[in-house]
Amino acid sequence: MAKDPLAEACLHFDELNKLRVLEPEVAQKTTELKEECKEFVDKIGQFQKIVGDLIDLVDELAKEAETEKMKAIGARNLLKSVAKQRESQQQQLQALITEKKMQLERYRIEYDALSKVEAEQSEFIDQFILQK
Repeated sequence: MAKDPLAEACLHFDELNKLRVLEPEVAQKTTELKEECKEFVDKIGQFQKIVGDLIDLVDELAKEAETEKMKAIGARNLLKSVAKQRESQQQQLQALITEKKMQLERYRIEYDALSKVEAEQSEFIDQFILQK
């Protein structure tokens, strides 16, 4: 086979008979690679958009979760506060009950003492009346 002087100079003709620096196969593979790279870049762009949307959605959900968490903490603290208030109120009422029981016992002792004095005075009056 005779050597093509154009091939030796790295010059080739394509299917449209245009003079090219690259071989037709290499030019075709380069074009295919360029198209595949463009598709890859487009897919990466779509992927980045989807990931960006997902990140935005997750951030929004995280903010909502944080808001609900703060509400739950507030409600729990309020519940603890109410429980402490009830406990304090119960202790105050228990102290009041104890105080009233002590007062009742004092009144009962005083009543017994007064009843005894009354009985003695009635007996004295009865004896005084009988002596006259």
